[in-house]
Amino acid sequence: MKEQTSKLLDRAQDSIEAADILLTNDKTDIAAGRAYYAMFYTAEALLNEKELRFDKHGGVHAAFGKHFAKSKVLDPKYHRWLIDSFDKRLIGDYGVEANLHKDIVVSMIHQAQEFLEAAKVYLGKE
Repeated sequence: MKEQTSKLLDRAQDSIEAADILLTNDKTDIAAGRAYYAMFYTAEALLNEKELRFDKHGGVHAAFGKHFAKSKVLDPKYHRWLIDSFDKRLIGDYGVEANLHKDIVVSMIHQAQEFLEAAKVYLGKE
């Protein structure tokens, strides 16, 4: 496994842990952002192993869809979760009036952890 891939997986785990701490302190909108970034770093790690790097979130989303979801290398649900969590992160980050419900964020954190674990299995780290 490439060093950068390992660092991205560690960062994903750190983001999950941060999301848990934020959620415990009733910072649901910010926790949603950390849960999204955990999925984003996981997708980046997987793409990094294929020598694929992108400057924008949309590039990562599309490439992950192409190389992992569409081909069913990994369960396509992870692609859907990545895109859905991005949309929720935008609400949490920019929706001044809108607050995400705690149950939604709890689900995002669980999804991020499952996605990370699946990536580790795929990459042979677990």
